[in-house]
Amino acid sequence: MKVSFPDNATNVPPDQVKDSDQMNDRPLSNIRVLDFGQYLAGPLVGMMLADMGADVIRIDPPSGPRLKSPAADMLSRGKTVLELDLKTARGLQTAQSLVERADVVIDNFRPGVMNRLGLGPDALSAINPSIISLSMPGFASADPELAEIAAWEAVIAARTGQFTDMGLNRRLMGINPSFTPLALASAYGSTFGAMSVLFALQARTRNGGEHIEVPLASALLEGLVYNCQRIEDYPERYKSPREVELERRAAEGLPTTLAFPELSEFLDPFYRTYTCADGRGFYVVACSIKGHPERALKTLGLGELAKSLPDFDAYLDQAVWPEDWSMRNYPVGASDRARVSHAMKEAFLTRPAHEWEEIFGTAKAPATAQRTTKEWLDDPHALACGLVLRVDDSKHGEMRQMGNIVWLANDHGAADKQAARPADLDALLSEEPRNNSAVETAGGGWLDGLRVLDLTNVIAGPTIGSTLARFGAEVTLVQPASPSVDPWNAVVFGMHAHRGKESILLNLRSDEGRDILAQLIAEADVVTMNGTDTQRDGLGLSPERMREINPRLILVQLDAFGGPMRGPKSNHLGYDDLAQAATGVMLRFGGGMDTPEEHAHFGTIDVLTGYCACVALGGALVQLKRTGEGSIARASLAGGGNLIQAEFMYDFDGRAPFDEPSGREVLGSGPYYHCYQAEDGWMFFAAPTERKAALSKVAELSDLVDLKGAELHSALAQRFATKPVAFWAAALSDSSSAVVPLGSLHETRDASLQLESEGVIDLTKDTFRVIRHDQHPMGRWCDLVAPNAVRPKRSRITIPSYMPKYGHNTRDILTRLGLDNESIDKLIESGAAATQWSEKYLPE
Repeated sequence: MKVSFPDNATNVPPDQVKDSDQMNDRPLSNIRVLDFGQYLAGPLVGMMLADMGADVIRIDPPSGPRLKSPAADMLSRGKTVLELDLKTARGLQTAQSLVERADVVIDNFRPGVMNRLGLGPDALSAINPSIISLSMPGFASADPELAEIAAWEAVIAARTGQFTDMGLNRRLMGINPSFTPLALASAYGSTFGAMSVLFALQARTRNGGEHIEVPLASALLEGLVYNCQRIEDYPERYKSPREVELERRAAEGLPTTLAFPELSEFLDPFYRTYTCADGRGFYVVACSIKGHPERALKTLGLGELAKSLPDFDAYLDQAVWPEDWSMRNYPVGASDRARVSHAMKEAFLTRPAHEWEEIFGTAKAPATAQRTTKEWLDDPHALACGLVLRVDDSKHGEMRQMGNIVWLANDHGAADKQAARPADLDALLSEEPRNNSAVETAGGGWLDGLRVLDLTNVIAGPTIGSTLARFGAEVTLVQPASPSVDPWNAVVFGMHAHRGKESILLNLRSDEGRDILAQLIAEADVVTMNGTDTQRDGLGLSPERMREINPRLILVQLDAFGGPMRGPKSNHLGYDDLAQAATGVMLRFGGGMDTPEEHAHFGTIDVLTGYCACVALGGALVQLKRTGEGSIARASLAGGGNLIQAEFMYDFDGRAPFDEPSGREVLGSGPYYHCYQAEDGWMFFAAPTERKAALSKVAELSDLVDLKGAELHSALAQRFATKPVAFWAAALSDSSSAVVPLGSLHETRDASLQLESEGVIDLTKDTFRVIRHDQHPMGRWCDLVAPNAVRPKRSRITIPSYMPKYGHNTRDILTRLGLDNESIDKLIESGAAATQWSEKYLPE
């Protein structure tokens, strides 16, 4: 079958595409989903599937959605809405009839709720053996300690450790704990949920129906993996100035009470915010990638300064470095940090931020102006490219909403959104049931035999391949013969992001290297890359060229600012923190234009965008199964910035102020949803729906029920301080309220460790699992979060092996392509291929 890959397929205005084409040719147009989800995680999965064309029926209780916010209207777009009382015989019977006519069922209730309603996994399978059911509890249903906790978003975050030691900035300023309203658990969990549903659907003819559990806390820990990663005897050369200062203060017994201006001087010159002529912050992330620091300096008119800075191979052992740092590695050395920062500060003050943004974008130097969330929702690029959409809503009029989280380039209906509408129940029940016959299950991974060629680097792109490996994909990593990314990003972060892959090094600027790449593409089912369309085509990966090589191929492409359509910044370069700055995350977290901060952790959006790209691939695989046609599956970092702000990512005339909690001193969003100090430590108290009723159940709190606002907060703070956390947790158990101790990511990691050398690792018993790879080939042990966020009942999950040393498999792969030893030697001698970047696994 001939496949069309137009260069700019997504730039066709929706009004130029026939309705029938949109309905019948969209990636998931043959899939029906019953969305029982409430609040964020479940509805987000349903929204992602609806955004790719699935027929999603949102099932609400008679009182309507539990999230009483305009965000619920955004999350319902593209869905039909049906109210059912599942506690009545008629409501349950109707739901069961709909299950007969569905492919997917979604819920994110507490464990056991769907069973009590008569719609648990076994009941669903009995009604429809081919059903794919997804449950997303807060904590794992098999966790004896945590399963029954009322898992509100902040409860999950608090118990996992998201609010404690939130990044190097907060630790240096002595601010601990810190609250954030950003729903990271639901963001990570929804992407795991959506990808697993789609992978199970495309494997259904082989593996049959399936029940999948995605505990949101497990997904959160996986998403924050780089903040949990620990390496034995971590080399000094990889520590940032902030890390060094923290260690110095700890060793000398000094307080960590830096003011924000003092803290700024410990930031790397190529990884920080600068003030422009108009007073707006301008964020630069131009470190770690070969040529980026020099490009940033030249863009600022500081070319002479760039010439004076050391530039040499960062993969040499530290002992043979001619200077204490190189322009090809992070961080900038102490000898040059102050003068580079000073020169850049002075240069930025000469122009307003919007001018610098255009200049840097044109120069392909990664940077962006700082924006608030409200500004992003009105941003010309966001609106032009579909990262923000205008939707006519019956309640709110024209509503600006976050756009697609993922999309396919040949899906012309991707940016055409409709508000929710009532379901026609009679019409739905008049349909014939789906083909519900049971399938003999193979019991393998959903992606067994899928051949993936990975051309990505840093974190977001590599996360795709490492995630696919757990489901059975065979992943081959292609990197340049001469490294373009420094060891901190490529090796330290790669220990997680490149697990489960084989590695070959090729010079893609050489004819021989490109020929080998073409052979690898011809054998692949999927190619992954992170870069703009210009970068993609420059690598010889244009849609036309790929169609010539392999017409069934799926290209998974992610970039910084791409959307379903073209916009003025579609070809601008960017990284995680730049997406945070552009979409409002940094100002939200820091509290304002004068104090912007990256959101606490490494890879917050990077990892999420990698998961999003897996969702896009899932849609492409389902479409391939139905049509035989390949496609381009896409996601962007800016889309990930939208997703972690999903509860707030909308605007309309008359919207309430964007006044949700933000800044460094925030500990909650009101007295009923707040961090408090108990007698023996910090805890989080959540009673957002019970409120007074929660207090009345506890004798020690019942006299406070008539207090409000600041008076109530003060009284609760005093009362909670009189008893230990365990007392309050027990007092508020067995209800829709909860108290949990504030964990830390490191405590969660250490309590969940299992040695790789011990053998079989159980991924399903508890919510959290971390593996100490004590037989790692680098000669040091390394702690990495286990792949346990997705827990299918029948299909297999594989723990990927360690990341091989770059180039470790070059000879084996070339031999597999039919080259003899003499030909391989010639390729290596000419520089068209290589077998390593450095002598040591981890250069030091």
